[in-house]
Amino acid sequence: MKTKTAVLLMNVGSPDKPTVPAVRKYLTEFLNDERVIDLPYLLRKFLVNAIIIPFRVKNSTKLYRQLWTKKGSPLIYISEELKQKLQEELGEDYEVFMGMRYGNPGYKAALAEIKKKGFEKLILLPLFPHHAMSTTETSLVAAQKEIKKLGIKAEVSEVGQFYHDPKFIDAFAERIQQYKLQDYDHIIFSYHGLPNRHLEKCHPGIKVEQCSCQKAMPEHGAMCYRATVYETSRLLAAQLNLQPKQYSVGFQSRLSKNWLTPFTDELLAEKLAEGKKKILIAAPSFVTDCLETTLELGVEYGEEFLDNGGEKLQLVDSLNTEKSWVETLAYLVRKSYS
Repeated sequence: MKTKTAVLLMNVGSPDKPTVPAVRKYLTEFLNDERVIDLPYLLRKFLVNAIIIPFRVKNSTKLYRQLWTKKGSPLIYISEELKQKLQEELGEDYEVFMGMRYGNPGYKAALAEIKKKGFEKLILLPLFPHHAMSTTETSLVAAQKEIKKLGIKAEVSEVGQFYHDPKFIDAFAERIQQYKLQDYDHIIFSYHGLPNRHLEKCHPGIKVEQCSCQKAMPEHGAMCYRATVYETSRLLAAQLNLQPKQYSVGFQSRLSKNWLTPFTDELLAEKLAEGKKKILIAAPSFVTDCLETTLELGVEYGEEFLDNGGEKLQLVDSLNTEKSWVETLAYLVRKSYS
């Protein structure tokens, strides 16, 4: 039996190809997850398979075709490069694996290989800075279920959210500082949105509009997604020496009006109306560039901003395979068993 530790990095995933059949297969797996669309089983099955996927698959395929490169999906090939760099950083005492929650390379195949190699220890590390039932939670639950199914005997450790870890904040602030902040009128921190009901499950009895998490971390805030993203924003602002009026927080990728607000696209329009024509936008809930950063923020929002009279909307590249990010991951891995 090997004495080294297995490390399984997990992310959401991507279709295998930018084709309608491949995108349909990916969306079917993704959107039927009860932690992504948390509706009663029959209602979820009908809504996802009879309405959402048929109406979204062609447009989603078009977007993936725009995103695709000669290397394939950015989320996948950047993740593979990150795995290799983390392996180099951790050294021979660890073996790093990559497994997507949906699609390929999948977490099940990675865990099957981990079992075959007989590791004594296994670290599960979902690449999501902020806990949400549709990201961190579903990844860890699925992985633990497969570990039990395969009969993996390794001692398992989980790395949860790291939104406030000083090394993560330093790494993202360093990424943002690669741009000349003084050249912009305003900075927006944009986070992936969630349905309001997801947050209300974190703090039963407290409606989203009643939560004070925009101003300070409330007592129930440790697992409240909105509380943690606002805390990340405050920590980044402090690291960047930003005053409150110099930055805003928004939420993107919404599916309905009953999602977290303010919506990033509406926030951009609001700032433009205030005369802020040069805006720098960063997405700290994404550690790897993907459709939501490159296309949604960089292309779609960028074009709309310019069409409405803006002069420049600059997207900050995500952490991807930056040295500081690789070092942060290595630190989180080593700390998990300390």
